[in-house]
Amino acid sequence: MTAPTRPPFAPEIERALAQRADLWTSLRPDEIPHLRAGAAAPTEHDIDRGGEFRLSRHRAHDPRTGASPGLVLLRPRDRPGPWPVLYHVHGGGLVSGSALDDLPVAAELASGAGMAVASVEYRLAPEHRYPAAVEDVYAGLQWIAANAPALGLDPGRIVVGGVSAGGGLAAAAALLSRDLAGPDLLGQILVCPMLDDRNDTGSALQMAGAGVWDRTANETGWSAYLGPRPRGDVPAYASPARASDLSGLPPTYIDAGSAETFRDEDVEYARRIWAAGGSAELHIWQGGAHAFDAWTPEAALSRQARRTRANWLHRLLAER
Repeated sequence: MTAPTRPPFAPEIERALAQRADLWTSLRPDEIPHLRAGAAAPTEHDIDRGGEFRLSRHRAHDPRTGASPGLVLLRPRDRPGPWPVLYHVHGGGLVSGSALDDLPVAAELASGAGMAVASVEYRLAPEHRYPAAVEDVYAGLQWIAANAPALGLDPGRIVVGGVSAGGGLAAAAALLSRDLAGPDLLGQILVCPMLDDRNDTGSALQMAGAGVWDRTANETGWSAYLGPRPRGDVPAYASPARASDLSGLPPTYIDAGSAETFRDEDVEYARRIWAAGGSAELHIWQGGAHAFDAWTPEAALSRQARRTRANWLHRLLAER
């Protein structure tokens, strides 16, 4: 059987892929330490946007589960509070990354909207398997909501968001918030989210061996997180695409590239939110590879994606 023909990358994305030796297409379990070792942390200047934000560190605790994640909080220096909050969950395939990852991009988005940013330090697989990561993410979210008044934050305007694996964890936290009576969320921003452990969509098959984070890498991440659990017994809080009911979720923004593994599962998640009577805005960027706007931020497609994300967030905040 011949492999499915894959969709093309945008020319600027294809050129950037050819020039970047630090982007992983496939990933085997034995390569997880190399993935972690190759990560470069952003500078504090990039994170706080040259002093625009005041950075502080905190620790949450959830007595229900015992989860106790660290949090990085960025609060605007020159804007009066209480500030709405972008609760950010970093990417890394469930096996790598830190609360500082993706934070400059999250801070850029929050800056334009007059928001604070909280980023959670969740436990990584395979050292910590499900439900460790989602318990940490949800514990941090609960802590931010409960302590918002003392921190100058607005507990009624919390938007949860994440990139890749962080997008999947953000989606799981939104499901938990719905099912466990809070906190109420204003919205969720899911950027190329990793939602479905089954790893068998048309786009997963199309993109095998190409681009960024292919089907082999995806199976490495999911297997590290789920461990020996039978795949017929994976709960929705681990793999949100398995949720039988997507009603009652906050307004949702989803975007992905047309040339990435997660395209079809992300489209399907939006479709099912609509089918359940919910609000979802979906953008599939033609020629975009996985997380393209993070690793080639100056590309025209990347700038357009960030502007569109920001416009949606502005509209959401204007309604409250």
